[in-house]
Amino acid sequence: MPRTSGQKLKLLYIIKYLEENTDEHHPASTADIISWLASNDIQAGRKSIYDDIEKLCDFGYDIIQVQNRLGGGYYMAGRNFELAELKLLVDAVQSSRFLTTRKSRSLIRKLERMAGKHDAGKLQRQVYVAGRIKTENESIYYSIDTIHRAIQENRQIRFQYLDWNLEKNLVPRVNGEKRVSPWALIWQDENYYLAAFDSVDACMKHYRVDKMGGVEVLKAAREGMEQFAKVDLAAYTNRTFGMYGGAEEIVTIQFPNRLIGVVLDRFGREADIRRMSEEVFRIRVRVMVSGQFFGWLAGIGADAVIVKPVPVREQYKQWLTKITETMK
Repeated sequence: MPRTSGQKLKLLYIIKYLEENTDEHHPASTADIISWLASNDIQAGRKSIYDDIEKLCDFGYDIIQVQNRLGGGYYMAGRNFELAELKLLVDAVQSSRFLTTRKSRSLIRKLERMAGKHDAGKLQRQVYVAGRIKTENESIYYSIDTIHRAIQENRQIRFQYLDWNLEKNLVPRVNGEKRVSPWALIWQDENYYLAAFDSVDACMKHYRVDKMGGVEVLKAAREGMEQFAKVDLAAYTNRTFGMYGGAEEIVTIQFPNRLIGVVLDRFGREADIRRMSEEVFRIRVRVMVSGQFFGWLAGIGADAVIVKPVPVREQYKQWLTKITETMK
């Protein structure tokens, strides 16, 4: 016999059914809704369904009634996300490097439920990215949440920095226990980095979040507010390559005009760019001079020429020479 107490849940069950099972091409008839409720031990009649739908519409749900020769029915029109938006989110989750394969699948299943069963199959997309490598550190998902909480509560954090070994396992780095004041999370080169103040060295540093283990929030208040206030995060990420540090220099580089898109992708549209002729232009930019910076230039080839400062130009030559010598 149907449970009378289930009547208190009837509106919730109706919403659940409409959200998961209907769209403009798949309306649910009154009989469908009654049958669904009965399968959940809730008794309902046609008139009560009409009244319930009306109440839900009065509350703000966008439920549309359609009439056709087969009898028509109701469907949920307004959703938090349109199908196209969900597709973008699924693509982002599936191609994200910092999410493990298992976590990506879990998130996509949740997004599919938001689309309803008739559109869920359209979200089972395949996003192919050349050489895609997913992180193996399942805890990164929770490390990010812990870091956000520490920032919101103005607290320091402690963690163990990790390194890969030849057995392909993440293991604690020697002297890798860190205690820092977290200030911002940075998404760069498909990885999450934490920008934090190290009170021991009295400077801002960054750490890859997928190499942070055992992140915990401490009671101590954060330090380094003045130092962080001086950091332009957008400019900082533009002048670092692979988030590797190095001596900061203002460098002038010359490129052929056809590479303007490559340069803008790297340094942004606000970069100081000057046309030198009909063939070449120069960019004056602040960068962290490191092997990763030189590697980026080498990837472009002879078309990228460091004009000044001369010491950086010579350092680049030495870097290239050292590489060629190792190949002999």
